[in-house]
Amino acid sequence: MNLDFGQIVPYIPFMLEGIWVTLKFVIFAIIFGFVLGTLLALCKISHVKVIGWLADAYTSVFRGTPLILQLMIIYYAVPELVGYDISPFLSSILAFGLNSSAYVSEIIRAGIQAVDKGQTEAAQALGVPYNQMMKDIILPQAMKNILPALMNEFITLTKESALVSTIGYLDLMRRATVVGADLYRNFEPLLFVGVIYYLLVMGLTIIGRLVERRLRYSD
Repeated sequence: MNLDFGQIVPYIPFMLEGIWVTLKFVIFAIIFGFVLGTLLALCKISHVKVIGWLADAYTSVFRGTPLILQLMIIYYAVPELVGYDISPFLSSILAFGLNSSAYVSEIIRAGIQAVDKGQTEAAQALGVPYNQMMKDIILPQAMKNILPALMNEFITLTKESALVSTIGYLDLMRRATVVGADLYRNFEPLLFVGVIYYLLVMGLTIIGRLVERRLRYSD
């Protein structure tokens, strides 16, 4: 093996800039996916069957097709229909947010349904409005139970964020391939960003455990 990590030293600042570029769209995608996923979960447990069916159909489509296909459709195909070019940044947020919301909705739905039915019955007996009951009673309890699953989904989204390099978005992965093409050496820059991805995932894991511990002690 003829490895020379010294050659990538001048490119390290360029690759490190990819951390914020990656995290920027990942954070927006997580927020978008969580909000939409919560709304979808509420639709799935709604007594209005049509709304529940539409939410299930949405989840089926986005869970049943590859994420990279969804990304390509939003970035390449949708502009052909609407006549408007979508930037790689916005395309990445939409694709990852829409895809993540399908998984998040199932996680939240399961968490809501796992809450003791007695909580709902007691709130209804006290005349608590449905919206207030979900916001103040059911969802907070559900979140404590599903936090590990949610953190796992967010970690998966962070790792899969490398797919945006296929549409030219200058994330960590794209920057590594640019450096590799410039140096005609791919192993060193790819290994370097691989370590960065690993550290990002470990950071999210630690944050998730701290939040989970705090919620547990707040009971």
